[in-house]
Amino acid sequence: MNLNEKGKGRVVAIVGRPNVGKSAVFNRIAGRRVAIVHDESGVTRDRLMREVDWDDQKFSLVDTGGIMLLDAKSGRDAIETGIRAQVDSALADAAAVILVVDVQHGVHPMDEEVAQIVRKSDVPCVVAVNKCDLPKHEVGADEFMRLGFACFPVAAQHGRGMGDLMDAVLPYLPEAVNETAEKPLRVAVVGRPNAGKSSYINCLLKEERVIVSDVAGTTRDSIDVPFTIGSGDQARHYTLIDTAGMRNRHRVDSAVERFSLFRAEESVRNADVVVLIMDPELGPTVQDKHIAALIQKEHKACVLLLNKWDLAMAQGMKAKETEQTLRAVMPFMNYCPLLLVSAKTGYNIRKSVDVIDAVAAQSRLTLPTGILNRTLTEATHRVVAPAKARKRLRVYYAVQVCVAPVTVRLFVNDPKLATKQYTDFMIRSLRKRFGLEGAPVVIFYRARARPERTGARGKAASIDATDATETD
Repeated sequence: MNLNEKGKGRVVAIVGRPNVGKSAVFNRIAGRRVAIVHDESGVTRDRLMREVDWDDQKFSLVDTGGIMLLDAKSGRDAIETGIRAQVDSALADAAAVILVVDVQHGVHPMDEEVAQIVRKSDVPCVVAVNKCDLPKHEVGADEFMRLGFACFPVAAQHGRGMGDLMDAVLPYLPEAVNETAEKPLRVAVVGRPNAGKSSYINCLLKEERVIVSDVAGTTRDSIDVPFTIGSGDQARHYTLIDTAGMRNRHRVDSAVERFSLFRAEESVRNADVVVLIMDPELGPTVQDKHIAALIQKEHKACVLLLNKWDLAMAQGMKAKETEQTLRAVMPFMNYCPLLLVSAKTGYNIRKSVDVIDAVAAQSRLTLPTGILNRTLTEATHRVVAPAKARKRLRVYYAVQVCVAPVTVRLFVNDPKLATKQYTDFMIRSLRKRFGLEGAPVVIFYRARARPERTGARGKAASIDATDATETD
């Protein structure tokens, strides 16, 4: 899927001067502790993004660094200028803005500066008057009406007032486009024979749509099963693909089994998300690792499920130890979320759908170019780049070119110098910054001439794009 130009989507940006509690507001709306919350001014310098589901309304939430006043006479601080650029970029994408202020300090000149920036952007805005921990603090919220926006007293740390704030924000978002209505999310359920794939699908559907048997190999072909959660415009549509158990190729001894294996592999290639089901009592087997390797080879988003957890608990297995064992045996899949489920009892089955949705959203995430380049630049400073014949790899800049999978093109001096270990390190750096749980990430390289340095400040000249080559 190519990355195309698009208008404003369902994006809410959080802005404000430093140390007013923007990250606390972000964490409260996102529903989990994502942003760093600290009393030190200016802790958040880059944008943070998360897909949020608030009262069945899905949207992207963006946190920004604190805005500083810029004094032209004394020169602009590089970090402060970068923060302002991040905020401008966030406002350019946002359909609504939450301006966070601190009731304990009253209206600050920088609050007025931020309000002026937001007004110039012409993006609808509401003010979150934060740190109203007690009802008596709400009186001070009226002072912020002079900023020209509707004000809502909140205490992000405790959740007070957040419902009223979000009730004011959500109407500004454009109508949600249900992409799954015309193109349902294709979810391939794969695993070894008798791992419980058909039982899992039947439990989701709450009916016996596919045959379940203790005899391995009951499912011989890949079966597409429509599945919908919810109703109306908010309904989520899926195509569940029940696949035949994937045995080791060397043990396939009939034409029917070879056909079944071929169809299962084809289902993986055509899926948006692959659910790999394993048996916790048997543990991750060699064949499980082979299937996981196929998922990685095809660059597919992935969720790991350990089915039959009711039986595992009856055997005295513990969740923490089981997960540690799986992660140790399959470290190359550690970026994929892992869930313990039971198709027999229904344990965590509904939650697995939410995880599938989250992974699908992560695989379609667009990484802001500025943060992407800053992340990779920081990564290059942490390790020594590979070299051959006294020539060392140099990374100039990066752009994201595709989603599903998230694909990044790195412009370098010589693509032949890149190694798999270095590429894996860069991918880990991207995951550390952006999350990308369960989402495939692909990096490839393109040659560019060394940027020429001109002038005292050393600005890079334009880069010649001729004779460019690419490598995976």
